[in-house]
Amino acid sequence: MTSLQFEVDGAQVEVPDDGASLLEVLRDRLGLRSPKDGCSPQGQCGCCTVLVDGAPRVACVTPARRVAGRAVTTLDGLDAATRTGWAEAFCATGASQCGFCTPGIVVRLEGARQKGVDLADEPAVERTLAAHLCRCTGWRTILDAARVADAPPPAERT
Repeated sequence: MTSLQFEVDGAQVEVPDDGASLLEVLRDRLGLRSPKDGCSPQGQCGCCTVLVDGAPRVACVTPARRVAGRAVTTLDGLDAATRTGWAEAFCATGASQCGFCTPGIVVRLEGARQKGVDLADEPAVERTLAAHLCRCTGWRTILDAARVADAPPPAERT
């Protein structure tokens, strides 16, 4: 059997090329738990969203072989300051509720921020989140969290 090599959260990995989805590889073979399985293999809820070369992808419908040679980033692969900023924003606004969909939402929002999306622009954030289904909060608190996360830290405000 052939194998696949790619990067996950900054580390090179090698897994068998047996037709598994990226989500299956991340969770079951590599033990990464931040990408969630909410609807697999339908690709409808966004809980399994990861960044592939900086672009959001729904891992449950992405064949692992499609990421060979590429870089995959999960919530755990974001730097500590970024994760802390998102955690504080979600806590401050009550956006996490049960928290099941939060990792995928944060990954997609962070990917959008890295691409230059203004997270204070609610219509832009709503478009960004169209691929996600959150049954607990609705979007109000998540939109608030995106705005808070994108604001400069208090020490940098003038």
